[in-house]
Amino acid sequence: MEARDRAPREPARAGPWANWGTRPGLFRGLDPGEISAIIATARHRRVARRGVFFHQGTRASALHVLLHGRVKLVQTTAEGHQVVVRIVGPGDMFGGVALLGDAAYPATAEAISAGEALAWPGPEIARLLTRHPTLALNALRVLANRLGELQDRYRELATERVERRVAHALARLARQAGRRDERGVRIDMTLTRQALAELAGTTLYTVSRILSAWQARGLIEAGRARVVIRDPHGLIAVAEDLPAGAPAGSREG
Repeated sequence: MEARDRAPREPARAGPWANWGTRPGLFRGLDPGEISAIIATARHRRVARRGVFFHQGTRASALHVLLHGRVKLVQTTAEGHQVVVRIVGPGDMFGGVALLGDAAYPATAEAISAGEALAWPGPEIARLLTRHPTLALNALRVLANRLGELQDRYRELATERVERRVAHALARLARQAGRRDERGVRIDMTLTRQALAELAGTTLYTVSRILSAWQARGLIEAGRARVVIRDPHGLIAVAEDLPAGAPAGSREG
């Protein structure tokens, strides 16, 4: 199901973007008036669960910022395998290759849950970047951070054993969508084992085996499509390949 466009809204006094000027991301350092004026030029796009904002390989016609919901960026290889590149949450920019002009989207943006995003066509975002230097600098920072994340993922896939890769994937999700409660850190989104396998570059069987072992050790609590990290320090110790009992953030030698 494709996204549905709606006409731009009038500048808003409040909304989900009310504190975006103080958060890392596209609007950091901009005052509320600037943010409202920029948002007024965007299209609002809504998708149902499993709907698509854009497809891999199509012309990158717009830059997006998510307002509500969760989106996964999925690449399909030449062999037909799907790889989840990133999970996008509210306030995150995606489809940033539209900044580069005549480019194609490198991944499909599929909604994990029903969501809404702001979208700026390429010519409009180019005009805004010229008019707001802080916006342009923020966009460069976001793209640089994404490149760093992809380099980390490549290094993990090339050098780390699968248990560490799964632990890194869960740790990233906890940073992006984690919410503390009395049981630990709940990853506040639907997370199937297949999606986690794609994030970690492994198989459904392997992820199921690892999660079962970690649940027996008390590191996590895994339901059908939900994960609670019961022992965050223990999970980080697995991700960093620390010896049992060593504090997270330390290494021998």
